[in-house]
Amino acid sequence: MKVEPEVIINFRKQNGGLISNVKKLVESYPRVPITVDCVIFGFDENELKVLLIRSDMVMYKGKWSLLGDFAIDNDEDLDEAAHRILRERTGMHNVYLEQVKTFGKPGRHPGGRVLTVAYCSLINIQHHELKIHAHELHWHNVSSLKEMAFDHKEILDVCYKWLQKRIQEHPLGFNLLPDKFSLRELQNLYEAILGVSLDKRNFRKKFASMNLLIDTGEMERDVSHRPGKLYKFNFEKYEKNKKKWIGIDF
Repeated sequence: MKVEPEVIINFRKQNGGLISNVKKLVESYPRVPITVDCVIFGFDENELKVLLIRSDMVMYKGKWSLLGDFAIDNDEDLDEAAHRILRERTGMHNVYLEQVKTFGKPGRHPGGRVLTVAYCSLINIQHHELKIHAHELHWHNVSSLKEMAFDHKEILDVCYKWLQKRIQEHPLGFNLLPDKFSLRELQNLYEAILGVSLDKRNFRKKFASMNLLIDTGEMERDVSHRPGKLYKFNFEKYEKNKKKWIGIDF
């Protein structure tokens, strides 16, 4: 419905005092900077990795940090800020990001009180080329990280637990595998993300019971171990039945 200009003018005349009071009230609120950090996980060579840069702050010299920046004033949506930061830091586009948690403990930032909204993603490293390499941007094994700049190790740990939960609730991991994969590759993926060793027979039994794997009739080639069958994930069938999906409990 189109609102006529005179209606807007009359509203402002009638509610001018209220609008002014609300504006003054908002302006009296304490100004707390908001930053956005992107935690980008990837899977490569049977290892779960995360994308990091070298901190440029003197007090954190030599330490690694997540991809982050300030949200731009009041004009930028947080989701837009997350995609902008990822694009500016890496050159990557069309990456799905999900908001995980807001971090706001006093003293967590040397510049004063700062709120940080963490976004997370899981991508196939081979399908997303890094086009920017400033601040030594590259992939790190998650298991090798002990200390990071700011409270970024805490943020990483929270997002890692989120990922472990999500991969058991949704078939996210299949996006990290080749179009055709072996059950060995599938189990390696889940073990790397969950950080545990899984019983081979039990693992295969669970996936067989879901009836979402398509046997391609092909076998692995040029592998150092006994060649295994190659499968594809039935995304079409999953989409039709995802309301019935109850996850995977290992």
